[in-house]
Order: sequence, then C-alpha cells, then structure tokens
Amino acid sequence: MQLDAPAGSSLNSVSRLASGAPIRAPLRVAAPLWLFLLSISIIVAVWCWLAMPVPLGHAPGDLAKKLDCVSYAPFRGHQTPWNSSVVISPDQIAEDIADLAKITNCVRIYSVENGLDKVPELASKVGLKVILGVWIGRDRLKNASLIEAAVSLTNQFTDVVTAVIVGNEVLLRGELPEAGLREAIRSAKGRVSVPVSYADTWDFWLRYPELGHEVDFVTIHVLPYWEDVPPRAEDAPRHVLDARSKVALAFPGKEIFIGEAGWPSRGRMRDGALPSRINQARFTFDLLDKAGRENIRINLFEAYDEPWKRQWEGTVGAHWGWLDGESRELKYPPGAAVSNYPFWKMQLGAGLAFSIAMFVTALLARLRSAAPTALPRWLAVAACATVGGILLGVGVENALYESYGFAGLMRHGSLLLAATVLPLLCMNALMSGRPLPAFAELIGPREMRTRSTTALFLGAVLLVTAMAATESALGLMFDPRSRDFPFASLTMAALPIWAVTLLNRRKPDLCATSESVFAGLFAAAAVYILLNEGIQNWQSLWTAAALFLLGAALWRSRPVAVLSGLVMSALTKV
Repeated sequence: MQLDAPAGSSLNSVSRLASGAPIRAPLRVAAPLWLFLLSISIIVAVWCWLAMPVPLGHAPGDLAKKLDCVSYAPFRGHQTPWNSSVVISPDQIAEDIADLAKITNCVRIYSVENGLDKVPELASKVGLKVILGVWIGRDRLKNASLIEAAVSLTNQFTDVVTAVIVGNEVLLRGELPEAGLREAIRSAKGRVSVPVSYADTWDFWLRYPELGHEVDFVTIHVLPYWEDVPPRAEDAPRHVLDARSKVALAFPGKEIFIGEAGWPSRGRMRDGALPSRINQARFTFDLLDKAGRENIRINLFEAYDEPWKRQWEGTVGAHWGWLDGESRELKYPPGAAVSNYPFWKMQLGAGLAFSIAMFVTALLARLRSAAPTALPRWLAVAACATVGGILLGVGVENALYESYGFAGLMRHGSLLLAATVLPLLCMNALMSGRPLPAFAELIGPREMRTRSTTALFLGAVLLVTAMAATESALGLMFDPRSRDFPFASLTMAALPIWAVTLLNRRKPDLCATSESVFAGLFAAAAVYILLNEGIQNWQSLWTAAALFLLGAALWRSRPVAVLSGLVMSALTKV
C-alpha cells in the first residue's frame, strides 16, 4: 500500500503536465533555478571566449628592430587641425617625440601648421628623422606660404629632414587640378637638397602617371580597410604589397614608398573587414614581417589614435594608432598576447549583475501575481537575461568609444539606457501578464491615456527606444559610411519587447498607426542595410535582424483594445 501511493501520484503529475494543468510547486521552483544557473554559465563561457587572448609570436612594439617611420599628429582630446588657431605646445610635442623615439627611427608629419613646425627641432634632440609634409589645398596663396615655411625648415635642419612631401591626397579630395599640383611640387623641388614627393592613394597614382616625372620618389597610401572592396584583415598585408607592385610596374625606375599602411582597432565593419585590436596587431606584424623580407620601406599609419577624427570619419577614424590617444601608451604590451576585450572581467561582472537583476525582477513580479506562470515565460526570461548579460558589456564599451560630442553622447547613451531599463520593465510585465502599452495610451487623446504608472513608465521607455532606433536606422540608410552598427543595444531592447508581445498578446481589435509606422520603417531599414552592406558584414546582418525583430514586435502589438473601447463609447453616445 505504501508503494502504490507514489506511483499513482507520479501518474497524476504526468497527466497534469500532458493536459497543460498548473505545474506543482517543486517543478515551478526548479525550472527557474536551473534556467538561472544555465544563463549564468552561458554568460561566463561566452565572455571567456570573447576575451581569449591571441598570441601573435610578437606584439607591436616588440619587434627585432625599430620601425622605419610612423605618421605623427600631436592632437589630443578635442584639439583638431581644422581649427587654425590651435597651436600645440612644444612641451606636448616633445613628450610624444621622446616616446616615439623608443619605437621608431622616423616620424612623418603632414603639415607645418598648428605648432608642427617645431617637430624638426625637437626630433633632432632625440635622434629622430623627419619626413616633412606640406598640407596644400584650394587656397594657392596659403599653399605658397606653407611651402615657403617647409623649405625654410628643411634647409635649416638638413640633418633631420630626410624628405619633403608636397600635398597629401589633394587629387583624391579634388582640391587642386593636376596642373596646380605640379606647380606646387616644382616650387619646392628646386629649393631643397632632399628628395621631394607627393602622397596619394595607390589607385590615384595609376590615374595620373605623368605626375611621376615631377617627384623624386612615389609615395602611395594603401589602407585596405578603405578600399572599395576591402579585404579581410588576414588578407590585407598581401593586398598592400600587391598594390605596391602594381604601382612599381607603372613607374619603372622610381622608388615606391608606402607612405601609409595600417588597420583600425575599433569601428564598423566594411564587408569582411573587421576593425579590432587583434586584427590591428596581426595585420601590422604580418605586414612589417613581409615588407622586411622584401626590403620594402613602410611608414606605418599611425602613431597615436586621434579622437578628433570621429567627427568626420566615425569611430574607425579615431583608432588607427599603435598608441592610445588618451593614455599615450602602447595598446599592446611588448610580448603579451592580444585580446579584443582587455577589460572583460568588468564587462562580465556587469553582465552577470544585469542577468541576476532580470531574474529577480521576474521572480518578484511572479510572487505578486496570482495568475499561474507557464514554463515559456521563464524560458523567455532566461533568454533575455542571457542575451542581456552577454551584450551589456559590449554595448557599454561601444557607446563609450562611439560617442563624440554632446549629440553623439545623447544618441548612443539614450539607446543604451533604454536597452538597459527596458528589459527589467519587460520582465515585470511578462510575469505579471500585462501586454505592452500602446503609444496612443501615452500621447493620444486624454480619453485614451492609461492611468497606470507602471504602464506609463514602460510605454515611455518603449517610445524612447523606438525613437533612438529610428535615428540609428535612418543614419545607416542616409549616412552609412561613418555610422556604427548598434547591434548590441538594439538586441538587448528588441528581444524582451518581442517576448512580452508574443506571450502577453492583445485582442486584435483596431490598428495603432504609430506602431505600424515604426514597424514599417524598421523593416525597410533592415532590407536596405542588408543590400547596402553585403552578407560578409556580420555587424550589419545582426543589426538588420535586430531592427526586423523590433519592427515585428511592434507590428504584433499594434492592436489596441483601448481604441475599441473608445469607439464603442462614442457609438453609445450617438
């Protein structure tokens, strides 16, 4: 008799599960606990994988010999060469020059303005050579003045200045015709004793072969990331050397100097070209190794990260340096393996805390709710907590590096903040059985507005999320070159919205126009991004998927019961 009772009890439990009856307390407790442990384990495992350091044999700064030359600009923080009134102090330049003398034999500068005219003198004190650049443009009188200053410096520091480069990508920018550029080169060439050149992208040298007669050597720029069809980082070193070979065939007898070659450590993908710390280190070491074996001179682009470039080129423009723009230290300690996430332990800790917060929020909401909670809701909580725990650290890091100025901070900060608050609010709504509030309940006529504080707060955050996502989507459609892909923040927001929409559905009464407009815009943006960026760009694929998921969630939640009630009330009065 004592054995029959448990057997019957087990059969009854199985029948309840099969019939969809409420699950007994032990299982209701065990399922969330196991899902919580699984979520925590996945977050830890993924972050350990993401942060795994990659040994490269040698790290930048740990080569057998110093670099031949490296591009140098002294601008820090908000200092910018576009402000002609900014003059960098000799002390600031001297500090950089002294550090660069430890890793290179030469620096290339692009101008003699903004205090850069002091570079030859300061370089002479630490044994550095200088390739002196003259930044010329449309103003021919100013061009003549700058060339005069460069000639004077070259003749004054004959033991320091090894070459003069008149003009940097002038033809690429279309600021001077070929004839005007020829005139500028000639005005300097006959007045200095060092070789004179002009610098432009390798393909523009092939477009203007006659320009080779005006220079003593050909200076080409090969930045694989910016090619029309950019190669992957693994293939980029060979691309640089192949481009040089093509130019060498077009200019027999001329030295072909690679005046710029580099890879960014941060920023958006272009096709399969991924900016990252590992890729920058790998590209640089492989290129210098191959070039050294072939006895090819290379000027590495560039010495320091330049934050001011984010305004013009986006995040990627500010992260080409070997040395950090803020700390002025090498990004990669000599001899150490390179990781894409050097602060991963902090990011992991924040992700774990975020995941725990979502589970706790869901549990508290469940305890306050009298309605039975099915396993699918806990599965949804686990999915949102896991994804959020992984992506929070990525989203915060991206927002910090991708924000420039107040506008950039507002744009990235608002999306990240919404993506952090929204999952907690959605977990509460999910376990309480409440559907998402409609936008009409927030900003519609007074009769339609909700009086629930919780619904108002959730609706407000949802609206901010939709608006921030709209700004990002439109930016990727109309200004994609300098825009980053906010895949982390978008995914953190879209998944919990979808979970609430899927499990706490509304009655299909009437359509809310605002949700439909947002949904249509996100779907259109997703399609455009896919077509514009290509299938090799996983950042764009991920962003498009997140936009589509967000749009689909808003589309599913568009029916609004409150609108039906308003219409019925109006008909009754009539």
